[in-house]
Amino acid sequence: MNGVIATWRDALHQVLDLYERKRGAIQVFFPLLFLFFIVLNIACYWWAIYTAFPYYMQTHEASHYVKLQIPVGIFGALFDSLSFFITIWIIRRALASTKTSEYVFHLSLDLVIAILATLWVLFVFTFGGWIISLWENAPEELAQRGTTYTNRAVQALQDPTGRENAKNIYFGLIMGISAALPTCLHMCLFFLSLFRKFKSTLFPQKDPPHAPQDSEESN
Repeated sequence: MNGVIATWRDALHQVLDLYERKRGAIQVFFPLLFLFFIVLNIACYWWAIYTAFPYYMQTHEASHYVKLQIPVGIFGALFDSLSFFITIWIIRRALASTKTSEYVFHLSLDLVIAILATLWVLFVFTFGGWIISLWENAPEELAQRGTTYTNRAVQALQDPTGRENAKNIYFGLIMGISAALPTCLHMCLFFLSLFRKFKSTLFPQKDPPHAPQDSEESN
């Protein structure tokens, strides 16, 4: 297992080196990163809408969901941008650790970020929907919206196989794709390292044959 961890470390180190060499000035990188996450969150939003609740766009509330993409994109990008730099900090701490347990512990913190992303999605749809209701001159109670989305989340956990609950879980998973990118990266590098170790064990590289030494010419 130590060989797998060592290969995993090397792969993660290469990714970090690539990021630091290609990032450029933070004044340019951050706006581009923020814009990328806005586009990604909006794309995930419409993907989730049209695959889970396509009939929403056939009702009188269609304009509400069109407007909702704005706070979804902006607030989602805020969380993802912050979690991106936290992930970079976690990677640096993990690579600086000397013990395998410390290394795995640091990278496991990305799972916490993924869980927080779920709570952030609830906040975005609660607060974002409330802002849209003010825009449409049909103000809603912020607390009431929060209770509605919280109840949906609780019902989904209590009965995940229910038709509507399954759709809500699917919707949340799609909306959490951007926040799960660091975790997916770590898992991909881990399984790639595991595959390389497995491959090297089954098919060890043979040493290249040595060239025959020329015999000394007799006088």
